[in-house]
Order: sequence, then C-alpha cells, then structure tokens
Amino acid sequence: MENLPLLVPLVIFVPALGAIINFFFGARLEEKWSGYIGCFASIFAFIISLLLLTYVTGTNGAAAVVNPPFLDGWLRIESVGLEISWQMRVDSLSVTMMLVVTGVGSLIHLYARGYMHGDKWYPRFFAYLNMFLAFMLTLVTANNFLMLFVGWEGVGLCSFLLIGFWWDKKAPEGWKNSNAARKAFIVNRVGDFGLLMAMFLIFWTFGTLDFYKAGELPNSEAKYLVHWREHNGLLEHHEETDAAAADDEHGAKVECVPADARADDAHAEDATHAAPNPLANDIRALYCDNHRFDTELLGVFGQTSERFGTGETVDFGGFQMDFEDVIFLIALFMLLGVTGKSAQIPLFVWLPDAMAGPTPVSALIHAATMVTAGVYLMVRSNVFLWELNHAGYVLGLIITLVGAGTAIVAGFIALGQWDIKRVLAYSTISQLGFMVAAVGIGAYVAAMFHLVTHAVFKALLFLGSGSVIHGVEHGHHHVHEHGHGDDHGDDEEFDAQDMRNMGGLRKRMPITYITYLIGTLGLAGIFPFAGFWSKDEILADAWYEGLVLNTTSGFIAFGVLLAAAAFTAFYMWRQVVLVFFDKPRSEAAEHAPESNGAMLLPLIILAIFTCIIGLINVPKATPIFDGIYHPYEFKHFLEHSLVSVSRGHVLDFNLLIAGIALALGIASIIVAHRVYKGKGLASDKRDQLETQAPARGLFKLANARLYWDEAYTAVIEAPFNRLAGFLADRIDWDFLHDYFHDRIIKRGFDSIAEILSKPIDLGIVDGTVNGVGIFVQRAANWMRRSQTGYVRLYAVVLFIGVVAVILLMLLPFIQTLLQSGS
Repeated sequence: MENLPLLVPLVIFVPALGAIINFFFGARLEEKWSGYIGCFASIFAFIISLLLLTYVTGTNGAAAVVNPPFLDGWLRIESVGLEISWQMRVDSLSVTMMLVVTGVGSLIHLYARGYMHGDKWYPRFFAYLNMFLAFMLTLVTANNFLMLFVGWEGVGLCSFLLIGFWWDKKAPEGWKNSNAARKAFIVNRVGDFGLLMAMFLIFWTFGTLDFYKAGELPNSEAKYLVHWREHNGLLEHHEETDAAAADDEHGAKVECVPADARADDAHAEDATHAAPNPLANDIRALYCDNHRFDTELLGVFGQTSERFGTGETVDFGGFQMDFEDVIFLIALFMLLGVTGKSAQIPLFVWLPDAMAGPTPVSALIHAATMVTAGVYLMVRSNVFLWELNHAGYVLGLIITLVGAGTAIVAGFIALGQWDIKRVLAYSTISQLGFMVAAVGIGAYVAAMFHLVTHAVFKALLFLGSGSVIHGVEHGHHHVHEHGHGDDHGDDEEFDAQDMRNMGGLRKRMPITYITYLIGTLGLAGIFPFAGFWSKDEILADAWYEGLVLNTTSGFIAFGVLLAAAAFTAFYMWRQVVLVFFDKPRSEAAEHAPESNGAMLLPLIILAIFTCIIGLINVPKATPIFDGIYHPYEFKHFLEHSLVSVSRGHVLDFNLLIAGIALALGIASIIVAHRVYKGKGLASDKRDQLETQAPARGLFKLANARLYWDEAYTAVIEAPFNRLAGFLADRIDWDFLHDYFHDRIIKRGFDSIAEILSKPIDLGIVDGTVNGVGIFVQRAANWMRRSQTGYVRLYAVVLFIGVVAVILLMLLPFIQTLLQSGS
C-alpha cells in the first residue's frame, strides 16, 4: 500500500508515450490502432488514478511526495542555492483531479474513435488528445508552482493545436478555426502573466515554490490526519492504540502527539527506564502541527500559516511591504491567471470561439481539462485565501464578484445563442462562475464538488451535441447526395450546429435524446441528478455566509447565483425543445440517423454517472438519504489536503434552499416549455422572444453577446491594430526600412564601398600591383633585345663576363695595394 504512490509518474508518462507514438508513427499505423493507442494510454492513466485513490483512502488521507527517477534536482543553481525538484504530490485533492481528468478523458477518447472516423489527421488528433491529458496531469500532480506552470502552459498549447485542428478547411471556415485558436492562445497569455507575477512574488517571499515539503502536514487540524511517518520518501499512516488516540466517526484510531513534543523525545526514556516511546522506531515522527519545523523549512502554504499576522515585512530592495499585503498581491495576480484559464470576466471571450475545434475537443476543454485548472489552482492555494479573508481583506468579495458576475452574464448571453455548442460554451463559463464564487465565499469543497459533477454532465452534453451535429451532417449529406429536398446546395451554406436547422430529433435519435435530457436535468439542478446536490451546496454556503455570518460576499453570491441557476434551466430547456421536439425544420434533421455504438456508449456511461455522482457528498440530515450514506464523504476526503476545510462550518441539508432552487429550476423549465413547445420559431426563423416586444431588446443583447467582443474590438483590438499598423508601416517600413536602412545604412555603405572600391582598391592596391607588373614587363622587353641569336655577340658577352669576374676577384687585392701605397 505505501508504495502505490510510486506509480504516479506513469499517470503522465503513459499518455505522453501515446502522444509520441501517434505523432511520429501514427501515419504508418491503421486508423484503429491509432485510436487503440490513444484510448489505452488514457484508460491506463485512469487505472493508475484508481490505485492512487485506494492508497489515499486506505491510509486515511496520507499525502505522498514522489521524486520521479532522473528528474531529482530538476532545476539546480548551486551559486544561488536554487533547487527545484520535479516533485509529484499524491493527496486527496490531486487524486480527485486525476480521476476527473482521466475518467472523463477516457470516455471522450472512446467517443472520438467514432466521431473522428475517416478524418485524414486521425492519428495526429489522438496524439494531441494524449498530450492534452499529459500536461493536465502534470498540472494537477505538481508539488510546486513551477511544475504546475509547465502543465498550465502545456494545456494552453494543446488547446491552441486542438481548437485550430481544422485550420486547413476551405475559407472562410479555415480562417475562422485558426483565428479561434489564436484568440484562445493570446487571451490566455494575458492570464498567464498574472500567474507568472504571482510565482515571482512567491519565490521572493518564501524562498521556495514547493506547496509542502516532504514530512510536512498540509492539514494539522483534520481529525483523521494526526499521525504519520515518512518511509522511503513517502508518508504512510502509522496507527497506534494509545491513551491519546482519537476516535473519529469512521472508527479509525490514530495517535496524536502533543504539539510541544520534540523529535528527540521519540528516542528518550524516562528516568525510571520505562518502556521507550512508541514512536522510537519511526524514521520521522510527524506531529499534529508543523511547529517542530523551522519556518523556512516549510513549504509556501506552511510558511503562510506560520508567518501570517506576525507583523513581518518583505524586503524588495528599494521598498518594503507587509507580509499580508504581499500575499494579497499574490492572490490578485493568481486571480488574473484564473480569469484567463477558467474563462472569467474579463477574459472569458476566448471560450465560446473555442467551439471551432472538433466536438471531443470541446468536451475535453470544458469538462475535464484546461478550464478547471484555474479553479483547481485557487482551491490548492486556499491557505492564501483563507488567511486573507479572516484578516479582513476584501479578496473574497473580489473573487465572489468576478465569479457571480461571470455566472449571470454568461447565463444571460446563452439565452440568445443559436449554435448548439455555443450555448453549452456559455453554460460552462456560467458554471465556472459558480465555482469561482464558491471559492470567494470560502466554500472550497462545494467548488470542487461542483467541478466534479459538472465535468460529468457537461461532458455528456458536449458529446451529446456532437452526436446531434454528427447526425444532422449525415442527414444533410444524404439529402445532398440524393438531390431532393430544399437543403441541397453548397455545403458551406448549411450550418449543422445551428439549432434553427434542427427539430424533431427525439424520434430520429432516441438514445442521444434520453442521455441529453439527463445531462440537461443535471445541469439545471433538478433532483436527484448531480447538479442538484452540487449547486445547492454552493447556494447553501452562500446563504450561510450572507444571512448567518452577515458577509457581503455571501449575499451577492446567493442572489446572483440563484438568478443564474434560473437562466441555466431556461436556456437548457430552450435548447432541448429546439433540437429534439416539434417537427424537423430542415431535410437534414428529417434524415438524421442515430450515432454509432462507439459514440453512444460514452453517452450512456456519463448519463448513469450524472444520476449517481451527486451522492458522493450528500449533506447531513438529508431526507431519505440520511442514515444510508455517511454525510459529506467528499468533504471528509478533501479535508486532508485543504487546511481551511476542517476550520470551516459544516451545514446540514437546508430544505428551504433546496426547495427554492428546485422550484426555480422547474419553473424556468415550464416557462421555456410554454414559450417554445409547439411554436418552434417564427416564420422567419426568429426566436419566440424576438416576437415579444418586452423581450425583444433583451434577446437582441443576448444574441449579440452583450457586444462584449465588439467592445473589445473597439477598445483594445482596433487601437492595437492601428498602433501595430503604424509601427509596421510607418516606423518599421517607411522609417527603418526605407529611410534608415535604405538612405542612411545602405547609402552610407554604398558611399564607403565606392571609395574603397575605386580610389583605394582600384587606384592604390590594383595600381601598385599592376605597376609592378608593367615594370617587369618593360624590363623583360628591354632585356629581350639582347637575345639576337648571333654567336659573336654571345662570345663578346662571355668575354665581358669573364673580365668582370676576374676584376671582382682582384678587387680586394687592388684595394689593399692602393691602401698600402697611400
């Protein structure tokens, strides 16, 4: 059991290996083998996640920090004492995310085998899907912010590749796809700046990026987490039967060592030579808190708990800041990162356009990966938020305003959309707003609970929408090939995702309809489906924060999220009616076939889980369920990873809140049914709300997405493009290229080259060389005249030469005679 965490590197390695195989060798494999490899990698990672779940539950929540082989000391600069390891953390929070990512991801992989059948880039698609999983799993298993950032950037890259996967389609669709990918990538870079700044501040303040150090207890106040020991680099549970043992409601007995004990006490005997302390054989005894550690030896979150409220300051060289203010600044930068990755106001505009990718990509982004990363980051960093909120900072209010505002705005926009996937995209943004608002009011378990349930029913809805689109496309091709009906024409003119081209699919696609209906009821929060439990828990926490604790954030969250929940039920039932009810509004819908078994099986599985997944966190005193299930099982599971969970309140089932939310959801469904059922669309395919004077203006605003993109275009994009055009055309081209490059650099170079080439090179260098040649040539011509060919001339020259030699030989003798004579 204690060695199971050593399997965690395989969670990343196997999907990464699947991506490598399909990317480099997929073209040589048959389509089915590429699909098998991709699905096997994902399912294998899910099995490992299940094994890690058994470890965490079997050890009552023990956390393990694993250093994979070959990656110890991942980044090390000895001169400055920097060492950052590639450490993987196995605890209840990371295992929860692993199960969501690999479980839902595996079903999406299975679905994609049928959906992407026949695509020319089939192997590349599965390579990208596997790579997406690998990076997301890197993010959620990280034990430090830098490793988390690797996964954070990796999922951003994969989203770019998958959103623009069909970039090579004919214009204008190909341009639309590539622009959507670029938009997602650029908007996320804005958020990533925030996370980078937070990381810089964290490292400067704490001297480390580790969440927790090995041997450190993340939650010293949880009842079940009181005594562990470190063994072979892992933390394992060490149960003892002792007078100090604490008995929790699950019956597990665990020993609690007093906070003032010291490490050497474990090996000490009393004066009477009594039996040694029962901890004497432990490699390292871990206590109920972290007081035995020096503060600088703790991780980021442990240091925060120890240093918060001590009056400490952080020195930034030229100025100093209070420690609490630095943490507040770190949290604000993190929130900026979350607004980008989890599509919150003001950076949510990329997510609706991300529907340009294949439907399995949409499901993976919205349900299991990427957009949940921001919520996970905030929950993982709950120590920052908890300490700030209880120190009187307005961070919780800011986060609540962002989340609640996003929930209501996105919910309103969804009311006026025609694209089946775009409605679901704005729904995702709205539900992410629920999660962020839950974090803002301190309901971290509720946020994670809704993340889990939302992953299931939102994956179901996206895959269901893909099934609908797939069927309508096939119906359109059938009509087009047989040349009848009024749908034939250019394929580019027909939009298979437009709900105005659907209708009546309930009879044509019965399994898709039933599963989609279950997903809709789950999202709308109808009892007993998953959304009922998770949404109501957020609303109950908001009610308690507002009416009992009298916090502004609680009032805002409760009121706004309740209205957003009503919007959710309305626009989802509007979609159900427009897609599945009444008569088909196109020949394509009339001939749409049911999807194949490979696509339907994941829908059925997700539909079943939508019915039961909400039972993992049934609150106490719930009618019918009370006494059958242990209350708040999911909360007890997470409290071993989240410091603030064990400090927060535990609420019983609130029948009033549940009744209000359920009644509001049912009322919204009834209203939507009356507005659309049997009426469909107006004669000109206008929405029924457009025909009503009071609602016409509101529908126009919703349909125009509150002109959010137009506002960004006018305020940011257009000025940026004008500035970029000025810099490119005037500064770069006209000034730098034409004037500076051509006139100053080029003309100056040409002038200098002219001088060097003619006066110096040709005049001096070539003149000297050529002059020597001319002199030699003339001397040779003059000397050549002596070569006449007459023997008498040669004899005379020989004679003269002999005389000259004799004279040279006699010259010293003659010189000596002359000197002696003088």
